[in-house]
Amino acid sequence: MKWSILTVLGLMVLGGSLWAAEPTVVFEDAFKGKPAEGWTWLRENPKAWRINEDALEIHIEPGDAQTVKNALLRDVPDRSKGPFAIEVTVTSMTPPTVQYEQAGLTWYNDGKPGFKFVKERVDGKLLIIPGRAPMDSKTVELRLVVDGNRVTAQFRPDAKGEFKTAAEAKLPEGGKDQISIQCYHGPTDEEHWIRFDNFRIARLAK
Repeated sequence: MKWSILTVLGLMVLGGSLWAAEPTVVFEDAFKGKPAEGWTWLRENPKAWRINEDALEIHIEPGDAQTVKNALLRDVPDRSKGPFAIEVTVTSMTPPTVQYEQAGLTWYNDGKPGFKFVKERVDGKLLIIPGRAPMDSKTVELRLVVDGNRVTAQFRPDAKGEFKTAAEAKLPEGGKDQISIQCYHGPTDEEHWIRFDNFRIARLAK
């Protein structure tokens, strides 16, 4: 599978640091038949997710960050041992119509949702949250670059071109870190589905 972290340019400048472009893949999931080993379902509803054409598709059910169904979680690398990147491609199979309908990545610390990086409908507009960049594309690739307690959220529409930085934030120190792919705030009267594919975690070298 082709890795997308600046393989053409050979390097990346992020926050004043120089990063090597040759990542060491820690984990990747092409969703062939089922999610790979190491994932844990949070509030699984087996009838509301499926594997289709090497991607995970999840029905966006009503709820919020505290009640989200079919969130898929896994442990992330030890932050104290160097920086790493997390990537996933997110496709809206049905155009979002409900306020705060969203899908993407959520960082968990000690079992509690914290920093999220999603495509979200807010006041009739589709935005990248945080950062509030307009996002009208059906597909977007999301990437979190984690360096100690700092996380940089980047995206690229249609999974093409250069990544754009949406926001930077601090992560809580200590505790157990996990990443989740999830979606929520779906409509009650329609079935909206989100497609997740090309999930990867890789170590980066300065």
